[in-house]
Amino acid sequence: MIKHTVTDSFTYLSSQTLFHAIPEAMLLIDDAGHVMLSNPVAQNLFGYVENELRGMKVEQLMPSRYQEHHQHYREVYFSKPRKRAMGNGRDLVILNRSGQELKVDIALSPIVMEKGLYVLVTLTVIDRRRQAEKALLASEERLWLAKQAAALGVLDFDFKHNMVHCDERMHELWGSSPDEIMTHEKFLAAIHPSDRAIHQAAFNSAINSAGNGEYHAEFRIINPVDGTERWVVIAGQVHFESARASRLVGTVRDITKRKTLEKELQIHRAETEILFKQQIAIHTASAIAHELNQPLTAISAYSEVVLCAMEGGTFNTNEVKHALENCVKQTQRAGHRLHELVTFLQKGEMVTEELNLNAVVMDALKIVHSDGYSDFHQILQLEPNLPVVLANRLHIQKTLVNLLRNAVESMRAANVSLPAITIAVKTLKEKNLVIVSVLDTGPGIDQEIVSYIFDSFFTTKKTGIGMGLSISRALIEANGGQLWVDPDVSNGATFHFTLPFAS
Repeated sequence: MIKHTVTDSFTYLSSQTLFHAIPEAMLLIDDAGHVMLSNPVAQNLFGYVENELRGMKVEQLMPSRYQEHHQHYREVYFSKPRKRAMGNGRDLVILNRSGQELKVDIALSPIVMEKGLYVLVTLTVIDRRRQAEKALLASEERLWLAKQAAALGVLDFDFKHNMVHCDERMHELWGSSPDEIMTHEKFLAAIHPSDRAIHQAAFNSAINSAGNGEYHAEFRIINPVDGTERWVVIAGQVHFESARASRLVGTVRDITKRKTLEKELQIHRAETEILFKQQIAIHTASAIAHELNQPLTAISAYSEVVLCAMEGGTFNTNEVKHALENCVKQTQRAGHRLHELVTFLQKGEMVTEELNLNAVVMDALKIVHSDGYSDFHQILQLEPNLPVVLANRLHIQKTLVNLLRNAVESMRAANVSLPAITIAVKTLKEKNLVIVSVLDTGPGIDQEIVSYIFDSFFTTKKTGIGMGLSISRALIEANGGQLWVDPDVSNGATFHFTLPFAS
């Protein structure tokens, strides 16, 4: 049995085969300056086929202004051949078949054969290379300018090796040195403890091969070097291999200034809203007092007449009857005036429409986030293909916003480490109703106040006026539903409200 070595395998390769396989343009020139061989790359460069190039003088492949001088240079080179580059820093030019001049780098390598001395000429078109380098440089510069303008950092999370490749901006935000290897654990350690659930929820969703692989999250980070706290937003895309997440490539942007401004605006908006509600309450109370003042004064006067008659012993049946009849009239007048006032305050017919409650929930969440109440992890349990309800959009939206804001404020006040709100929407087909539930992870509601939590002017907030839940219940009831608090929840508070289906 004959064994072949690797060396034996290459014995059958001809030098011409190797010459034609080289990816650079190459010519083999004899000592008289004739082209003896050319590879396909050179033929494509000059625009000639192999038989046309063979035998041509090398000077024919350059502009006429260089031909005379080149003959002298060629004779000098062949007198002392050595491996070297041509040009000495000058641009070298060749001429293709169509008359186009191309700038090239040229390298010379002498080859001694039995038939004489030859030189192997290697040509590299530098115009194309320089254009590519220039384009790459311009692209990198544009990317750098864009990153600087947007204060962007770049990360590339390699799941296989548990490494996060970062640029300088990313290292700066995370308080690590440029030569430090960033692992997922170090990346996670810098995230504010209260916001890690937000990152984890977005991360788990992104690496799920059944999803679109998009990662988007806003959270706070704490620089371990100086302890500064900053807000960042990360947007990225997960890449998969064999249905497994392999990389997460994304950008990081510092949004601290925006968040600070949002918080200031939210505080100002909240103060304005409280003042507005207080003014409404004051004017409403004044209007009620004005309308009830005269009837109550009259009732008081007629009652005094009756009491005086009874105490003085001058009891006159007709006078007492007259006084009591006037008391009844004034009482009815007060009730009528109060009814008119309430009708005036609620004037306007309620406009209802067919609503998709899932869409109303998403709109309410957007409002809550824009108002500065975004520091919680949202868990949505929305029933698909939900039948529509017939209700006033603003009424339902206002109720949801109020319940969500109350939940966030409760968790903030209790310094809950992992604040979360679950919003569930499901049908009660046997009752032809849809039920919406809002559950938080706060301290819950004291059992002693559950029975009057919906009473007007009852509040546990320092700046509250105790009308939010009362108004919310009235709005839901006006739309044919009910709003109540679950008294049996041990952890957190849960509110439910129902609405009837449109059909």
